[in-house]
Amino acid sequence: MSKLANKVAVVTGASKGIGASIAEHMAASGASVVVNYASSKAGADAVVKRITERGGKAVAVQGDVSKQEDIDALFDAAIKAYGGVDILVNNAGIFEFAPLEAITPEHFHKQFNLNVLGLLLTTQAAAKVMREGGSVINISSIVGPMPAKGGSVYSATKAAVDAVTVALSQELGPKKIRVNSLNPGMVETEGLHAVGFAESDFRKLVESMTPLGRIAQPADIARAAVFFASDDAGWVTGQTLLLTGGQRQ
Repeated sequence: MSKLANKVAVVTGASKGIGASIAEHMAASGASVVVNYASSKAGADAVVKRITERGGKAVAVQGDVSKQEDIDALFDAAIKAYGGVDILVNNAGIFEFAPLEAITPEHFHKQFNLNVLGLLLTTQAAAKVMREGGSVINISSIVGPMPAKGGSVYSATKAAVDAVTVALSQELGPKKIRVNSLNPGMVETEGLHAVGFAESDFRKLVESMTPLGRIAQPADIARAAVFFASDDAGWVTGQTLLLTGGQRQ
């Protein structure tokens, strides 16, 4: 039996990378998926095409989840397409590293507005329409509990996400909505290649500190997201799961 049969999942930032893989894995597990994207319509349409060609259900919905009106439109579209919401994956985010002397208010607010405030407002909207037994999955990062040099602002956003996860698990528990977070280490995504880390000495350093000897692939994160979304995790809430191949430093 499909783990997510008859469930509806909204995945933010799902046009590529981790978000795309989560959307595809949830669809393969039986969920109807709303593939949210901010700017890459082509990427989101490609994700939808891959899902539907395999017999799954998905629609692409544009929306910047740092903007309230776009968040509202996203859930209106989900309700219109599938009649309800059972799963929210807060994957949309941005990362920019900068040393202390280069930090500006713009650098700070750009990341906090999406990574933290956007996550809160999206969860707020989801909680209004989410059915009993729902699951919120926040995509955080290893740099929350293990901050990175030059990433003080980004690391702070992810530490905040982990704190938000625990707080909201308590607040939404009476509504039978579970809230958990996934903390990936380095993942081989388009973004990693774009910033030059995919073939870098830094990647080699991370792999040398990882007991399993490699960095993650998006599917490694997606499979954990499916577990948190499913009834298999029905007694799991307020938890943060490190997905680092055993890396702890």
